[in-house]
Amino acid sequence: MTPSPATGLGIRPATEADLPDIVAMLADDPLGATRESPDDLAPYAAAFKRLAEDPNQRVVVAEREGRVVGTLQLTLIPGISRRGATRSVVEGVRVHADERGSGLGTLFMEWAIEESRREGCRLVQLTSDASRTDAHRFYERLGFTASHVGFKLEL
Repeated sequence: MTPSPATGLGIRPATEADLPDIVAMLADDPLGATRESPDDLAPYAAAFKRLAEDPNQRVVVAEREGRVVGTLQLTLIPGISRRGATRSVVEGVRVHADERGSGLGTLFMEWAIEESRREGCRLVQLTSDASRTDAHRFYERLGFTASHVGFKLEL
């Protein structure tokens, strides 16, 4: 998405040079602060390389006036269920602290939904930590429903 004259916001594929900004946003909340390490970008660079080589991955950033203000990862998953439907998974959604409440999150998620539609997906799904009640209300306002119970196993 090229920058909009009305918002000054553009969405573009992330580059490795964006990693410091991306990791800083991932770490800038109570959950991320305990699991992210902005001082050591090596594991993030290795992960970014794997993602960049996978045609089913989209790591993007939102940029306003040359500054990275948001990020998300969109994964396309071909499947057999739902009559062979492809679905997308939205992960790692973050908006810079000074942009929260500006409408950027809505524009960002609308981009992810449109990109999923363009790629032929029949379903967009995401998970959100149970403690993020504000995020849950945000996703519900966008039309998402809390239709499943998610389970994770840390390895």
